Amino acid sequence: QVQLVESGGGLVQAGGSLRLSCAASRGTFRRYDMGWFRQAPGKEREFVAAIRWSDSSIYYTDSVKGRFAISRDNAKYTVNLQMSSLKPEDTAVYYCAAALRLATVSDGNEYDYWGQGTQVTVST
Repeated sequence: QVQLVESGGGLVQAGGSLRLSCAASRGTFRRYDMGWFRQAPGKEREFVAAIRWSDSSIYYTDSVKGRFAISRDNAKYTVNLQMSSLKPEDTAVYYCAAALRLATVSDGNEYDYWGQGTQVTVST
């Protein structure tokens, strides 16, 4: 069982930045592919970014490319999401997720563990 705890959410003005962190409870963290998803009110959960454990390949949804950056620190069992040039449409609850065997990085159903989420609100 892997426990994931997100932090770093909050309220920020449009154009601002936030850094989300996800702390994992297990030492096998380095073997998990990690992803960030978000869900806005009244909308379905959406893939944001992912990073593989094997070769650190990185993936982003088109709407955040060039603005968000995902990274991981296996020694500290954390994965981070640096968000810049934030827009009101980035407002959502952001979730960290872990997958032991991941074929499609954007498919939330393939992730084994999820955090509780952290709220990000971007004001105009």
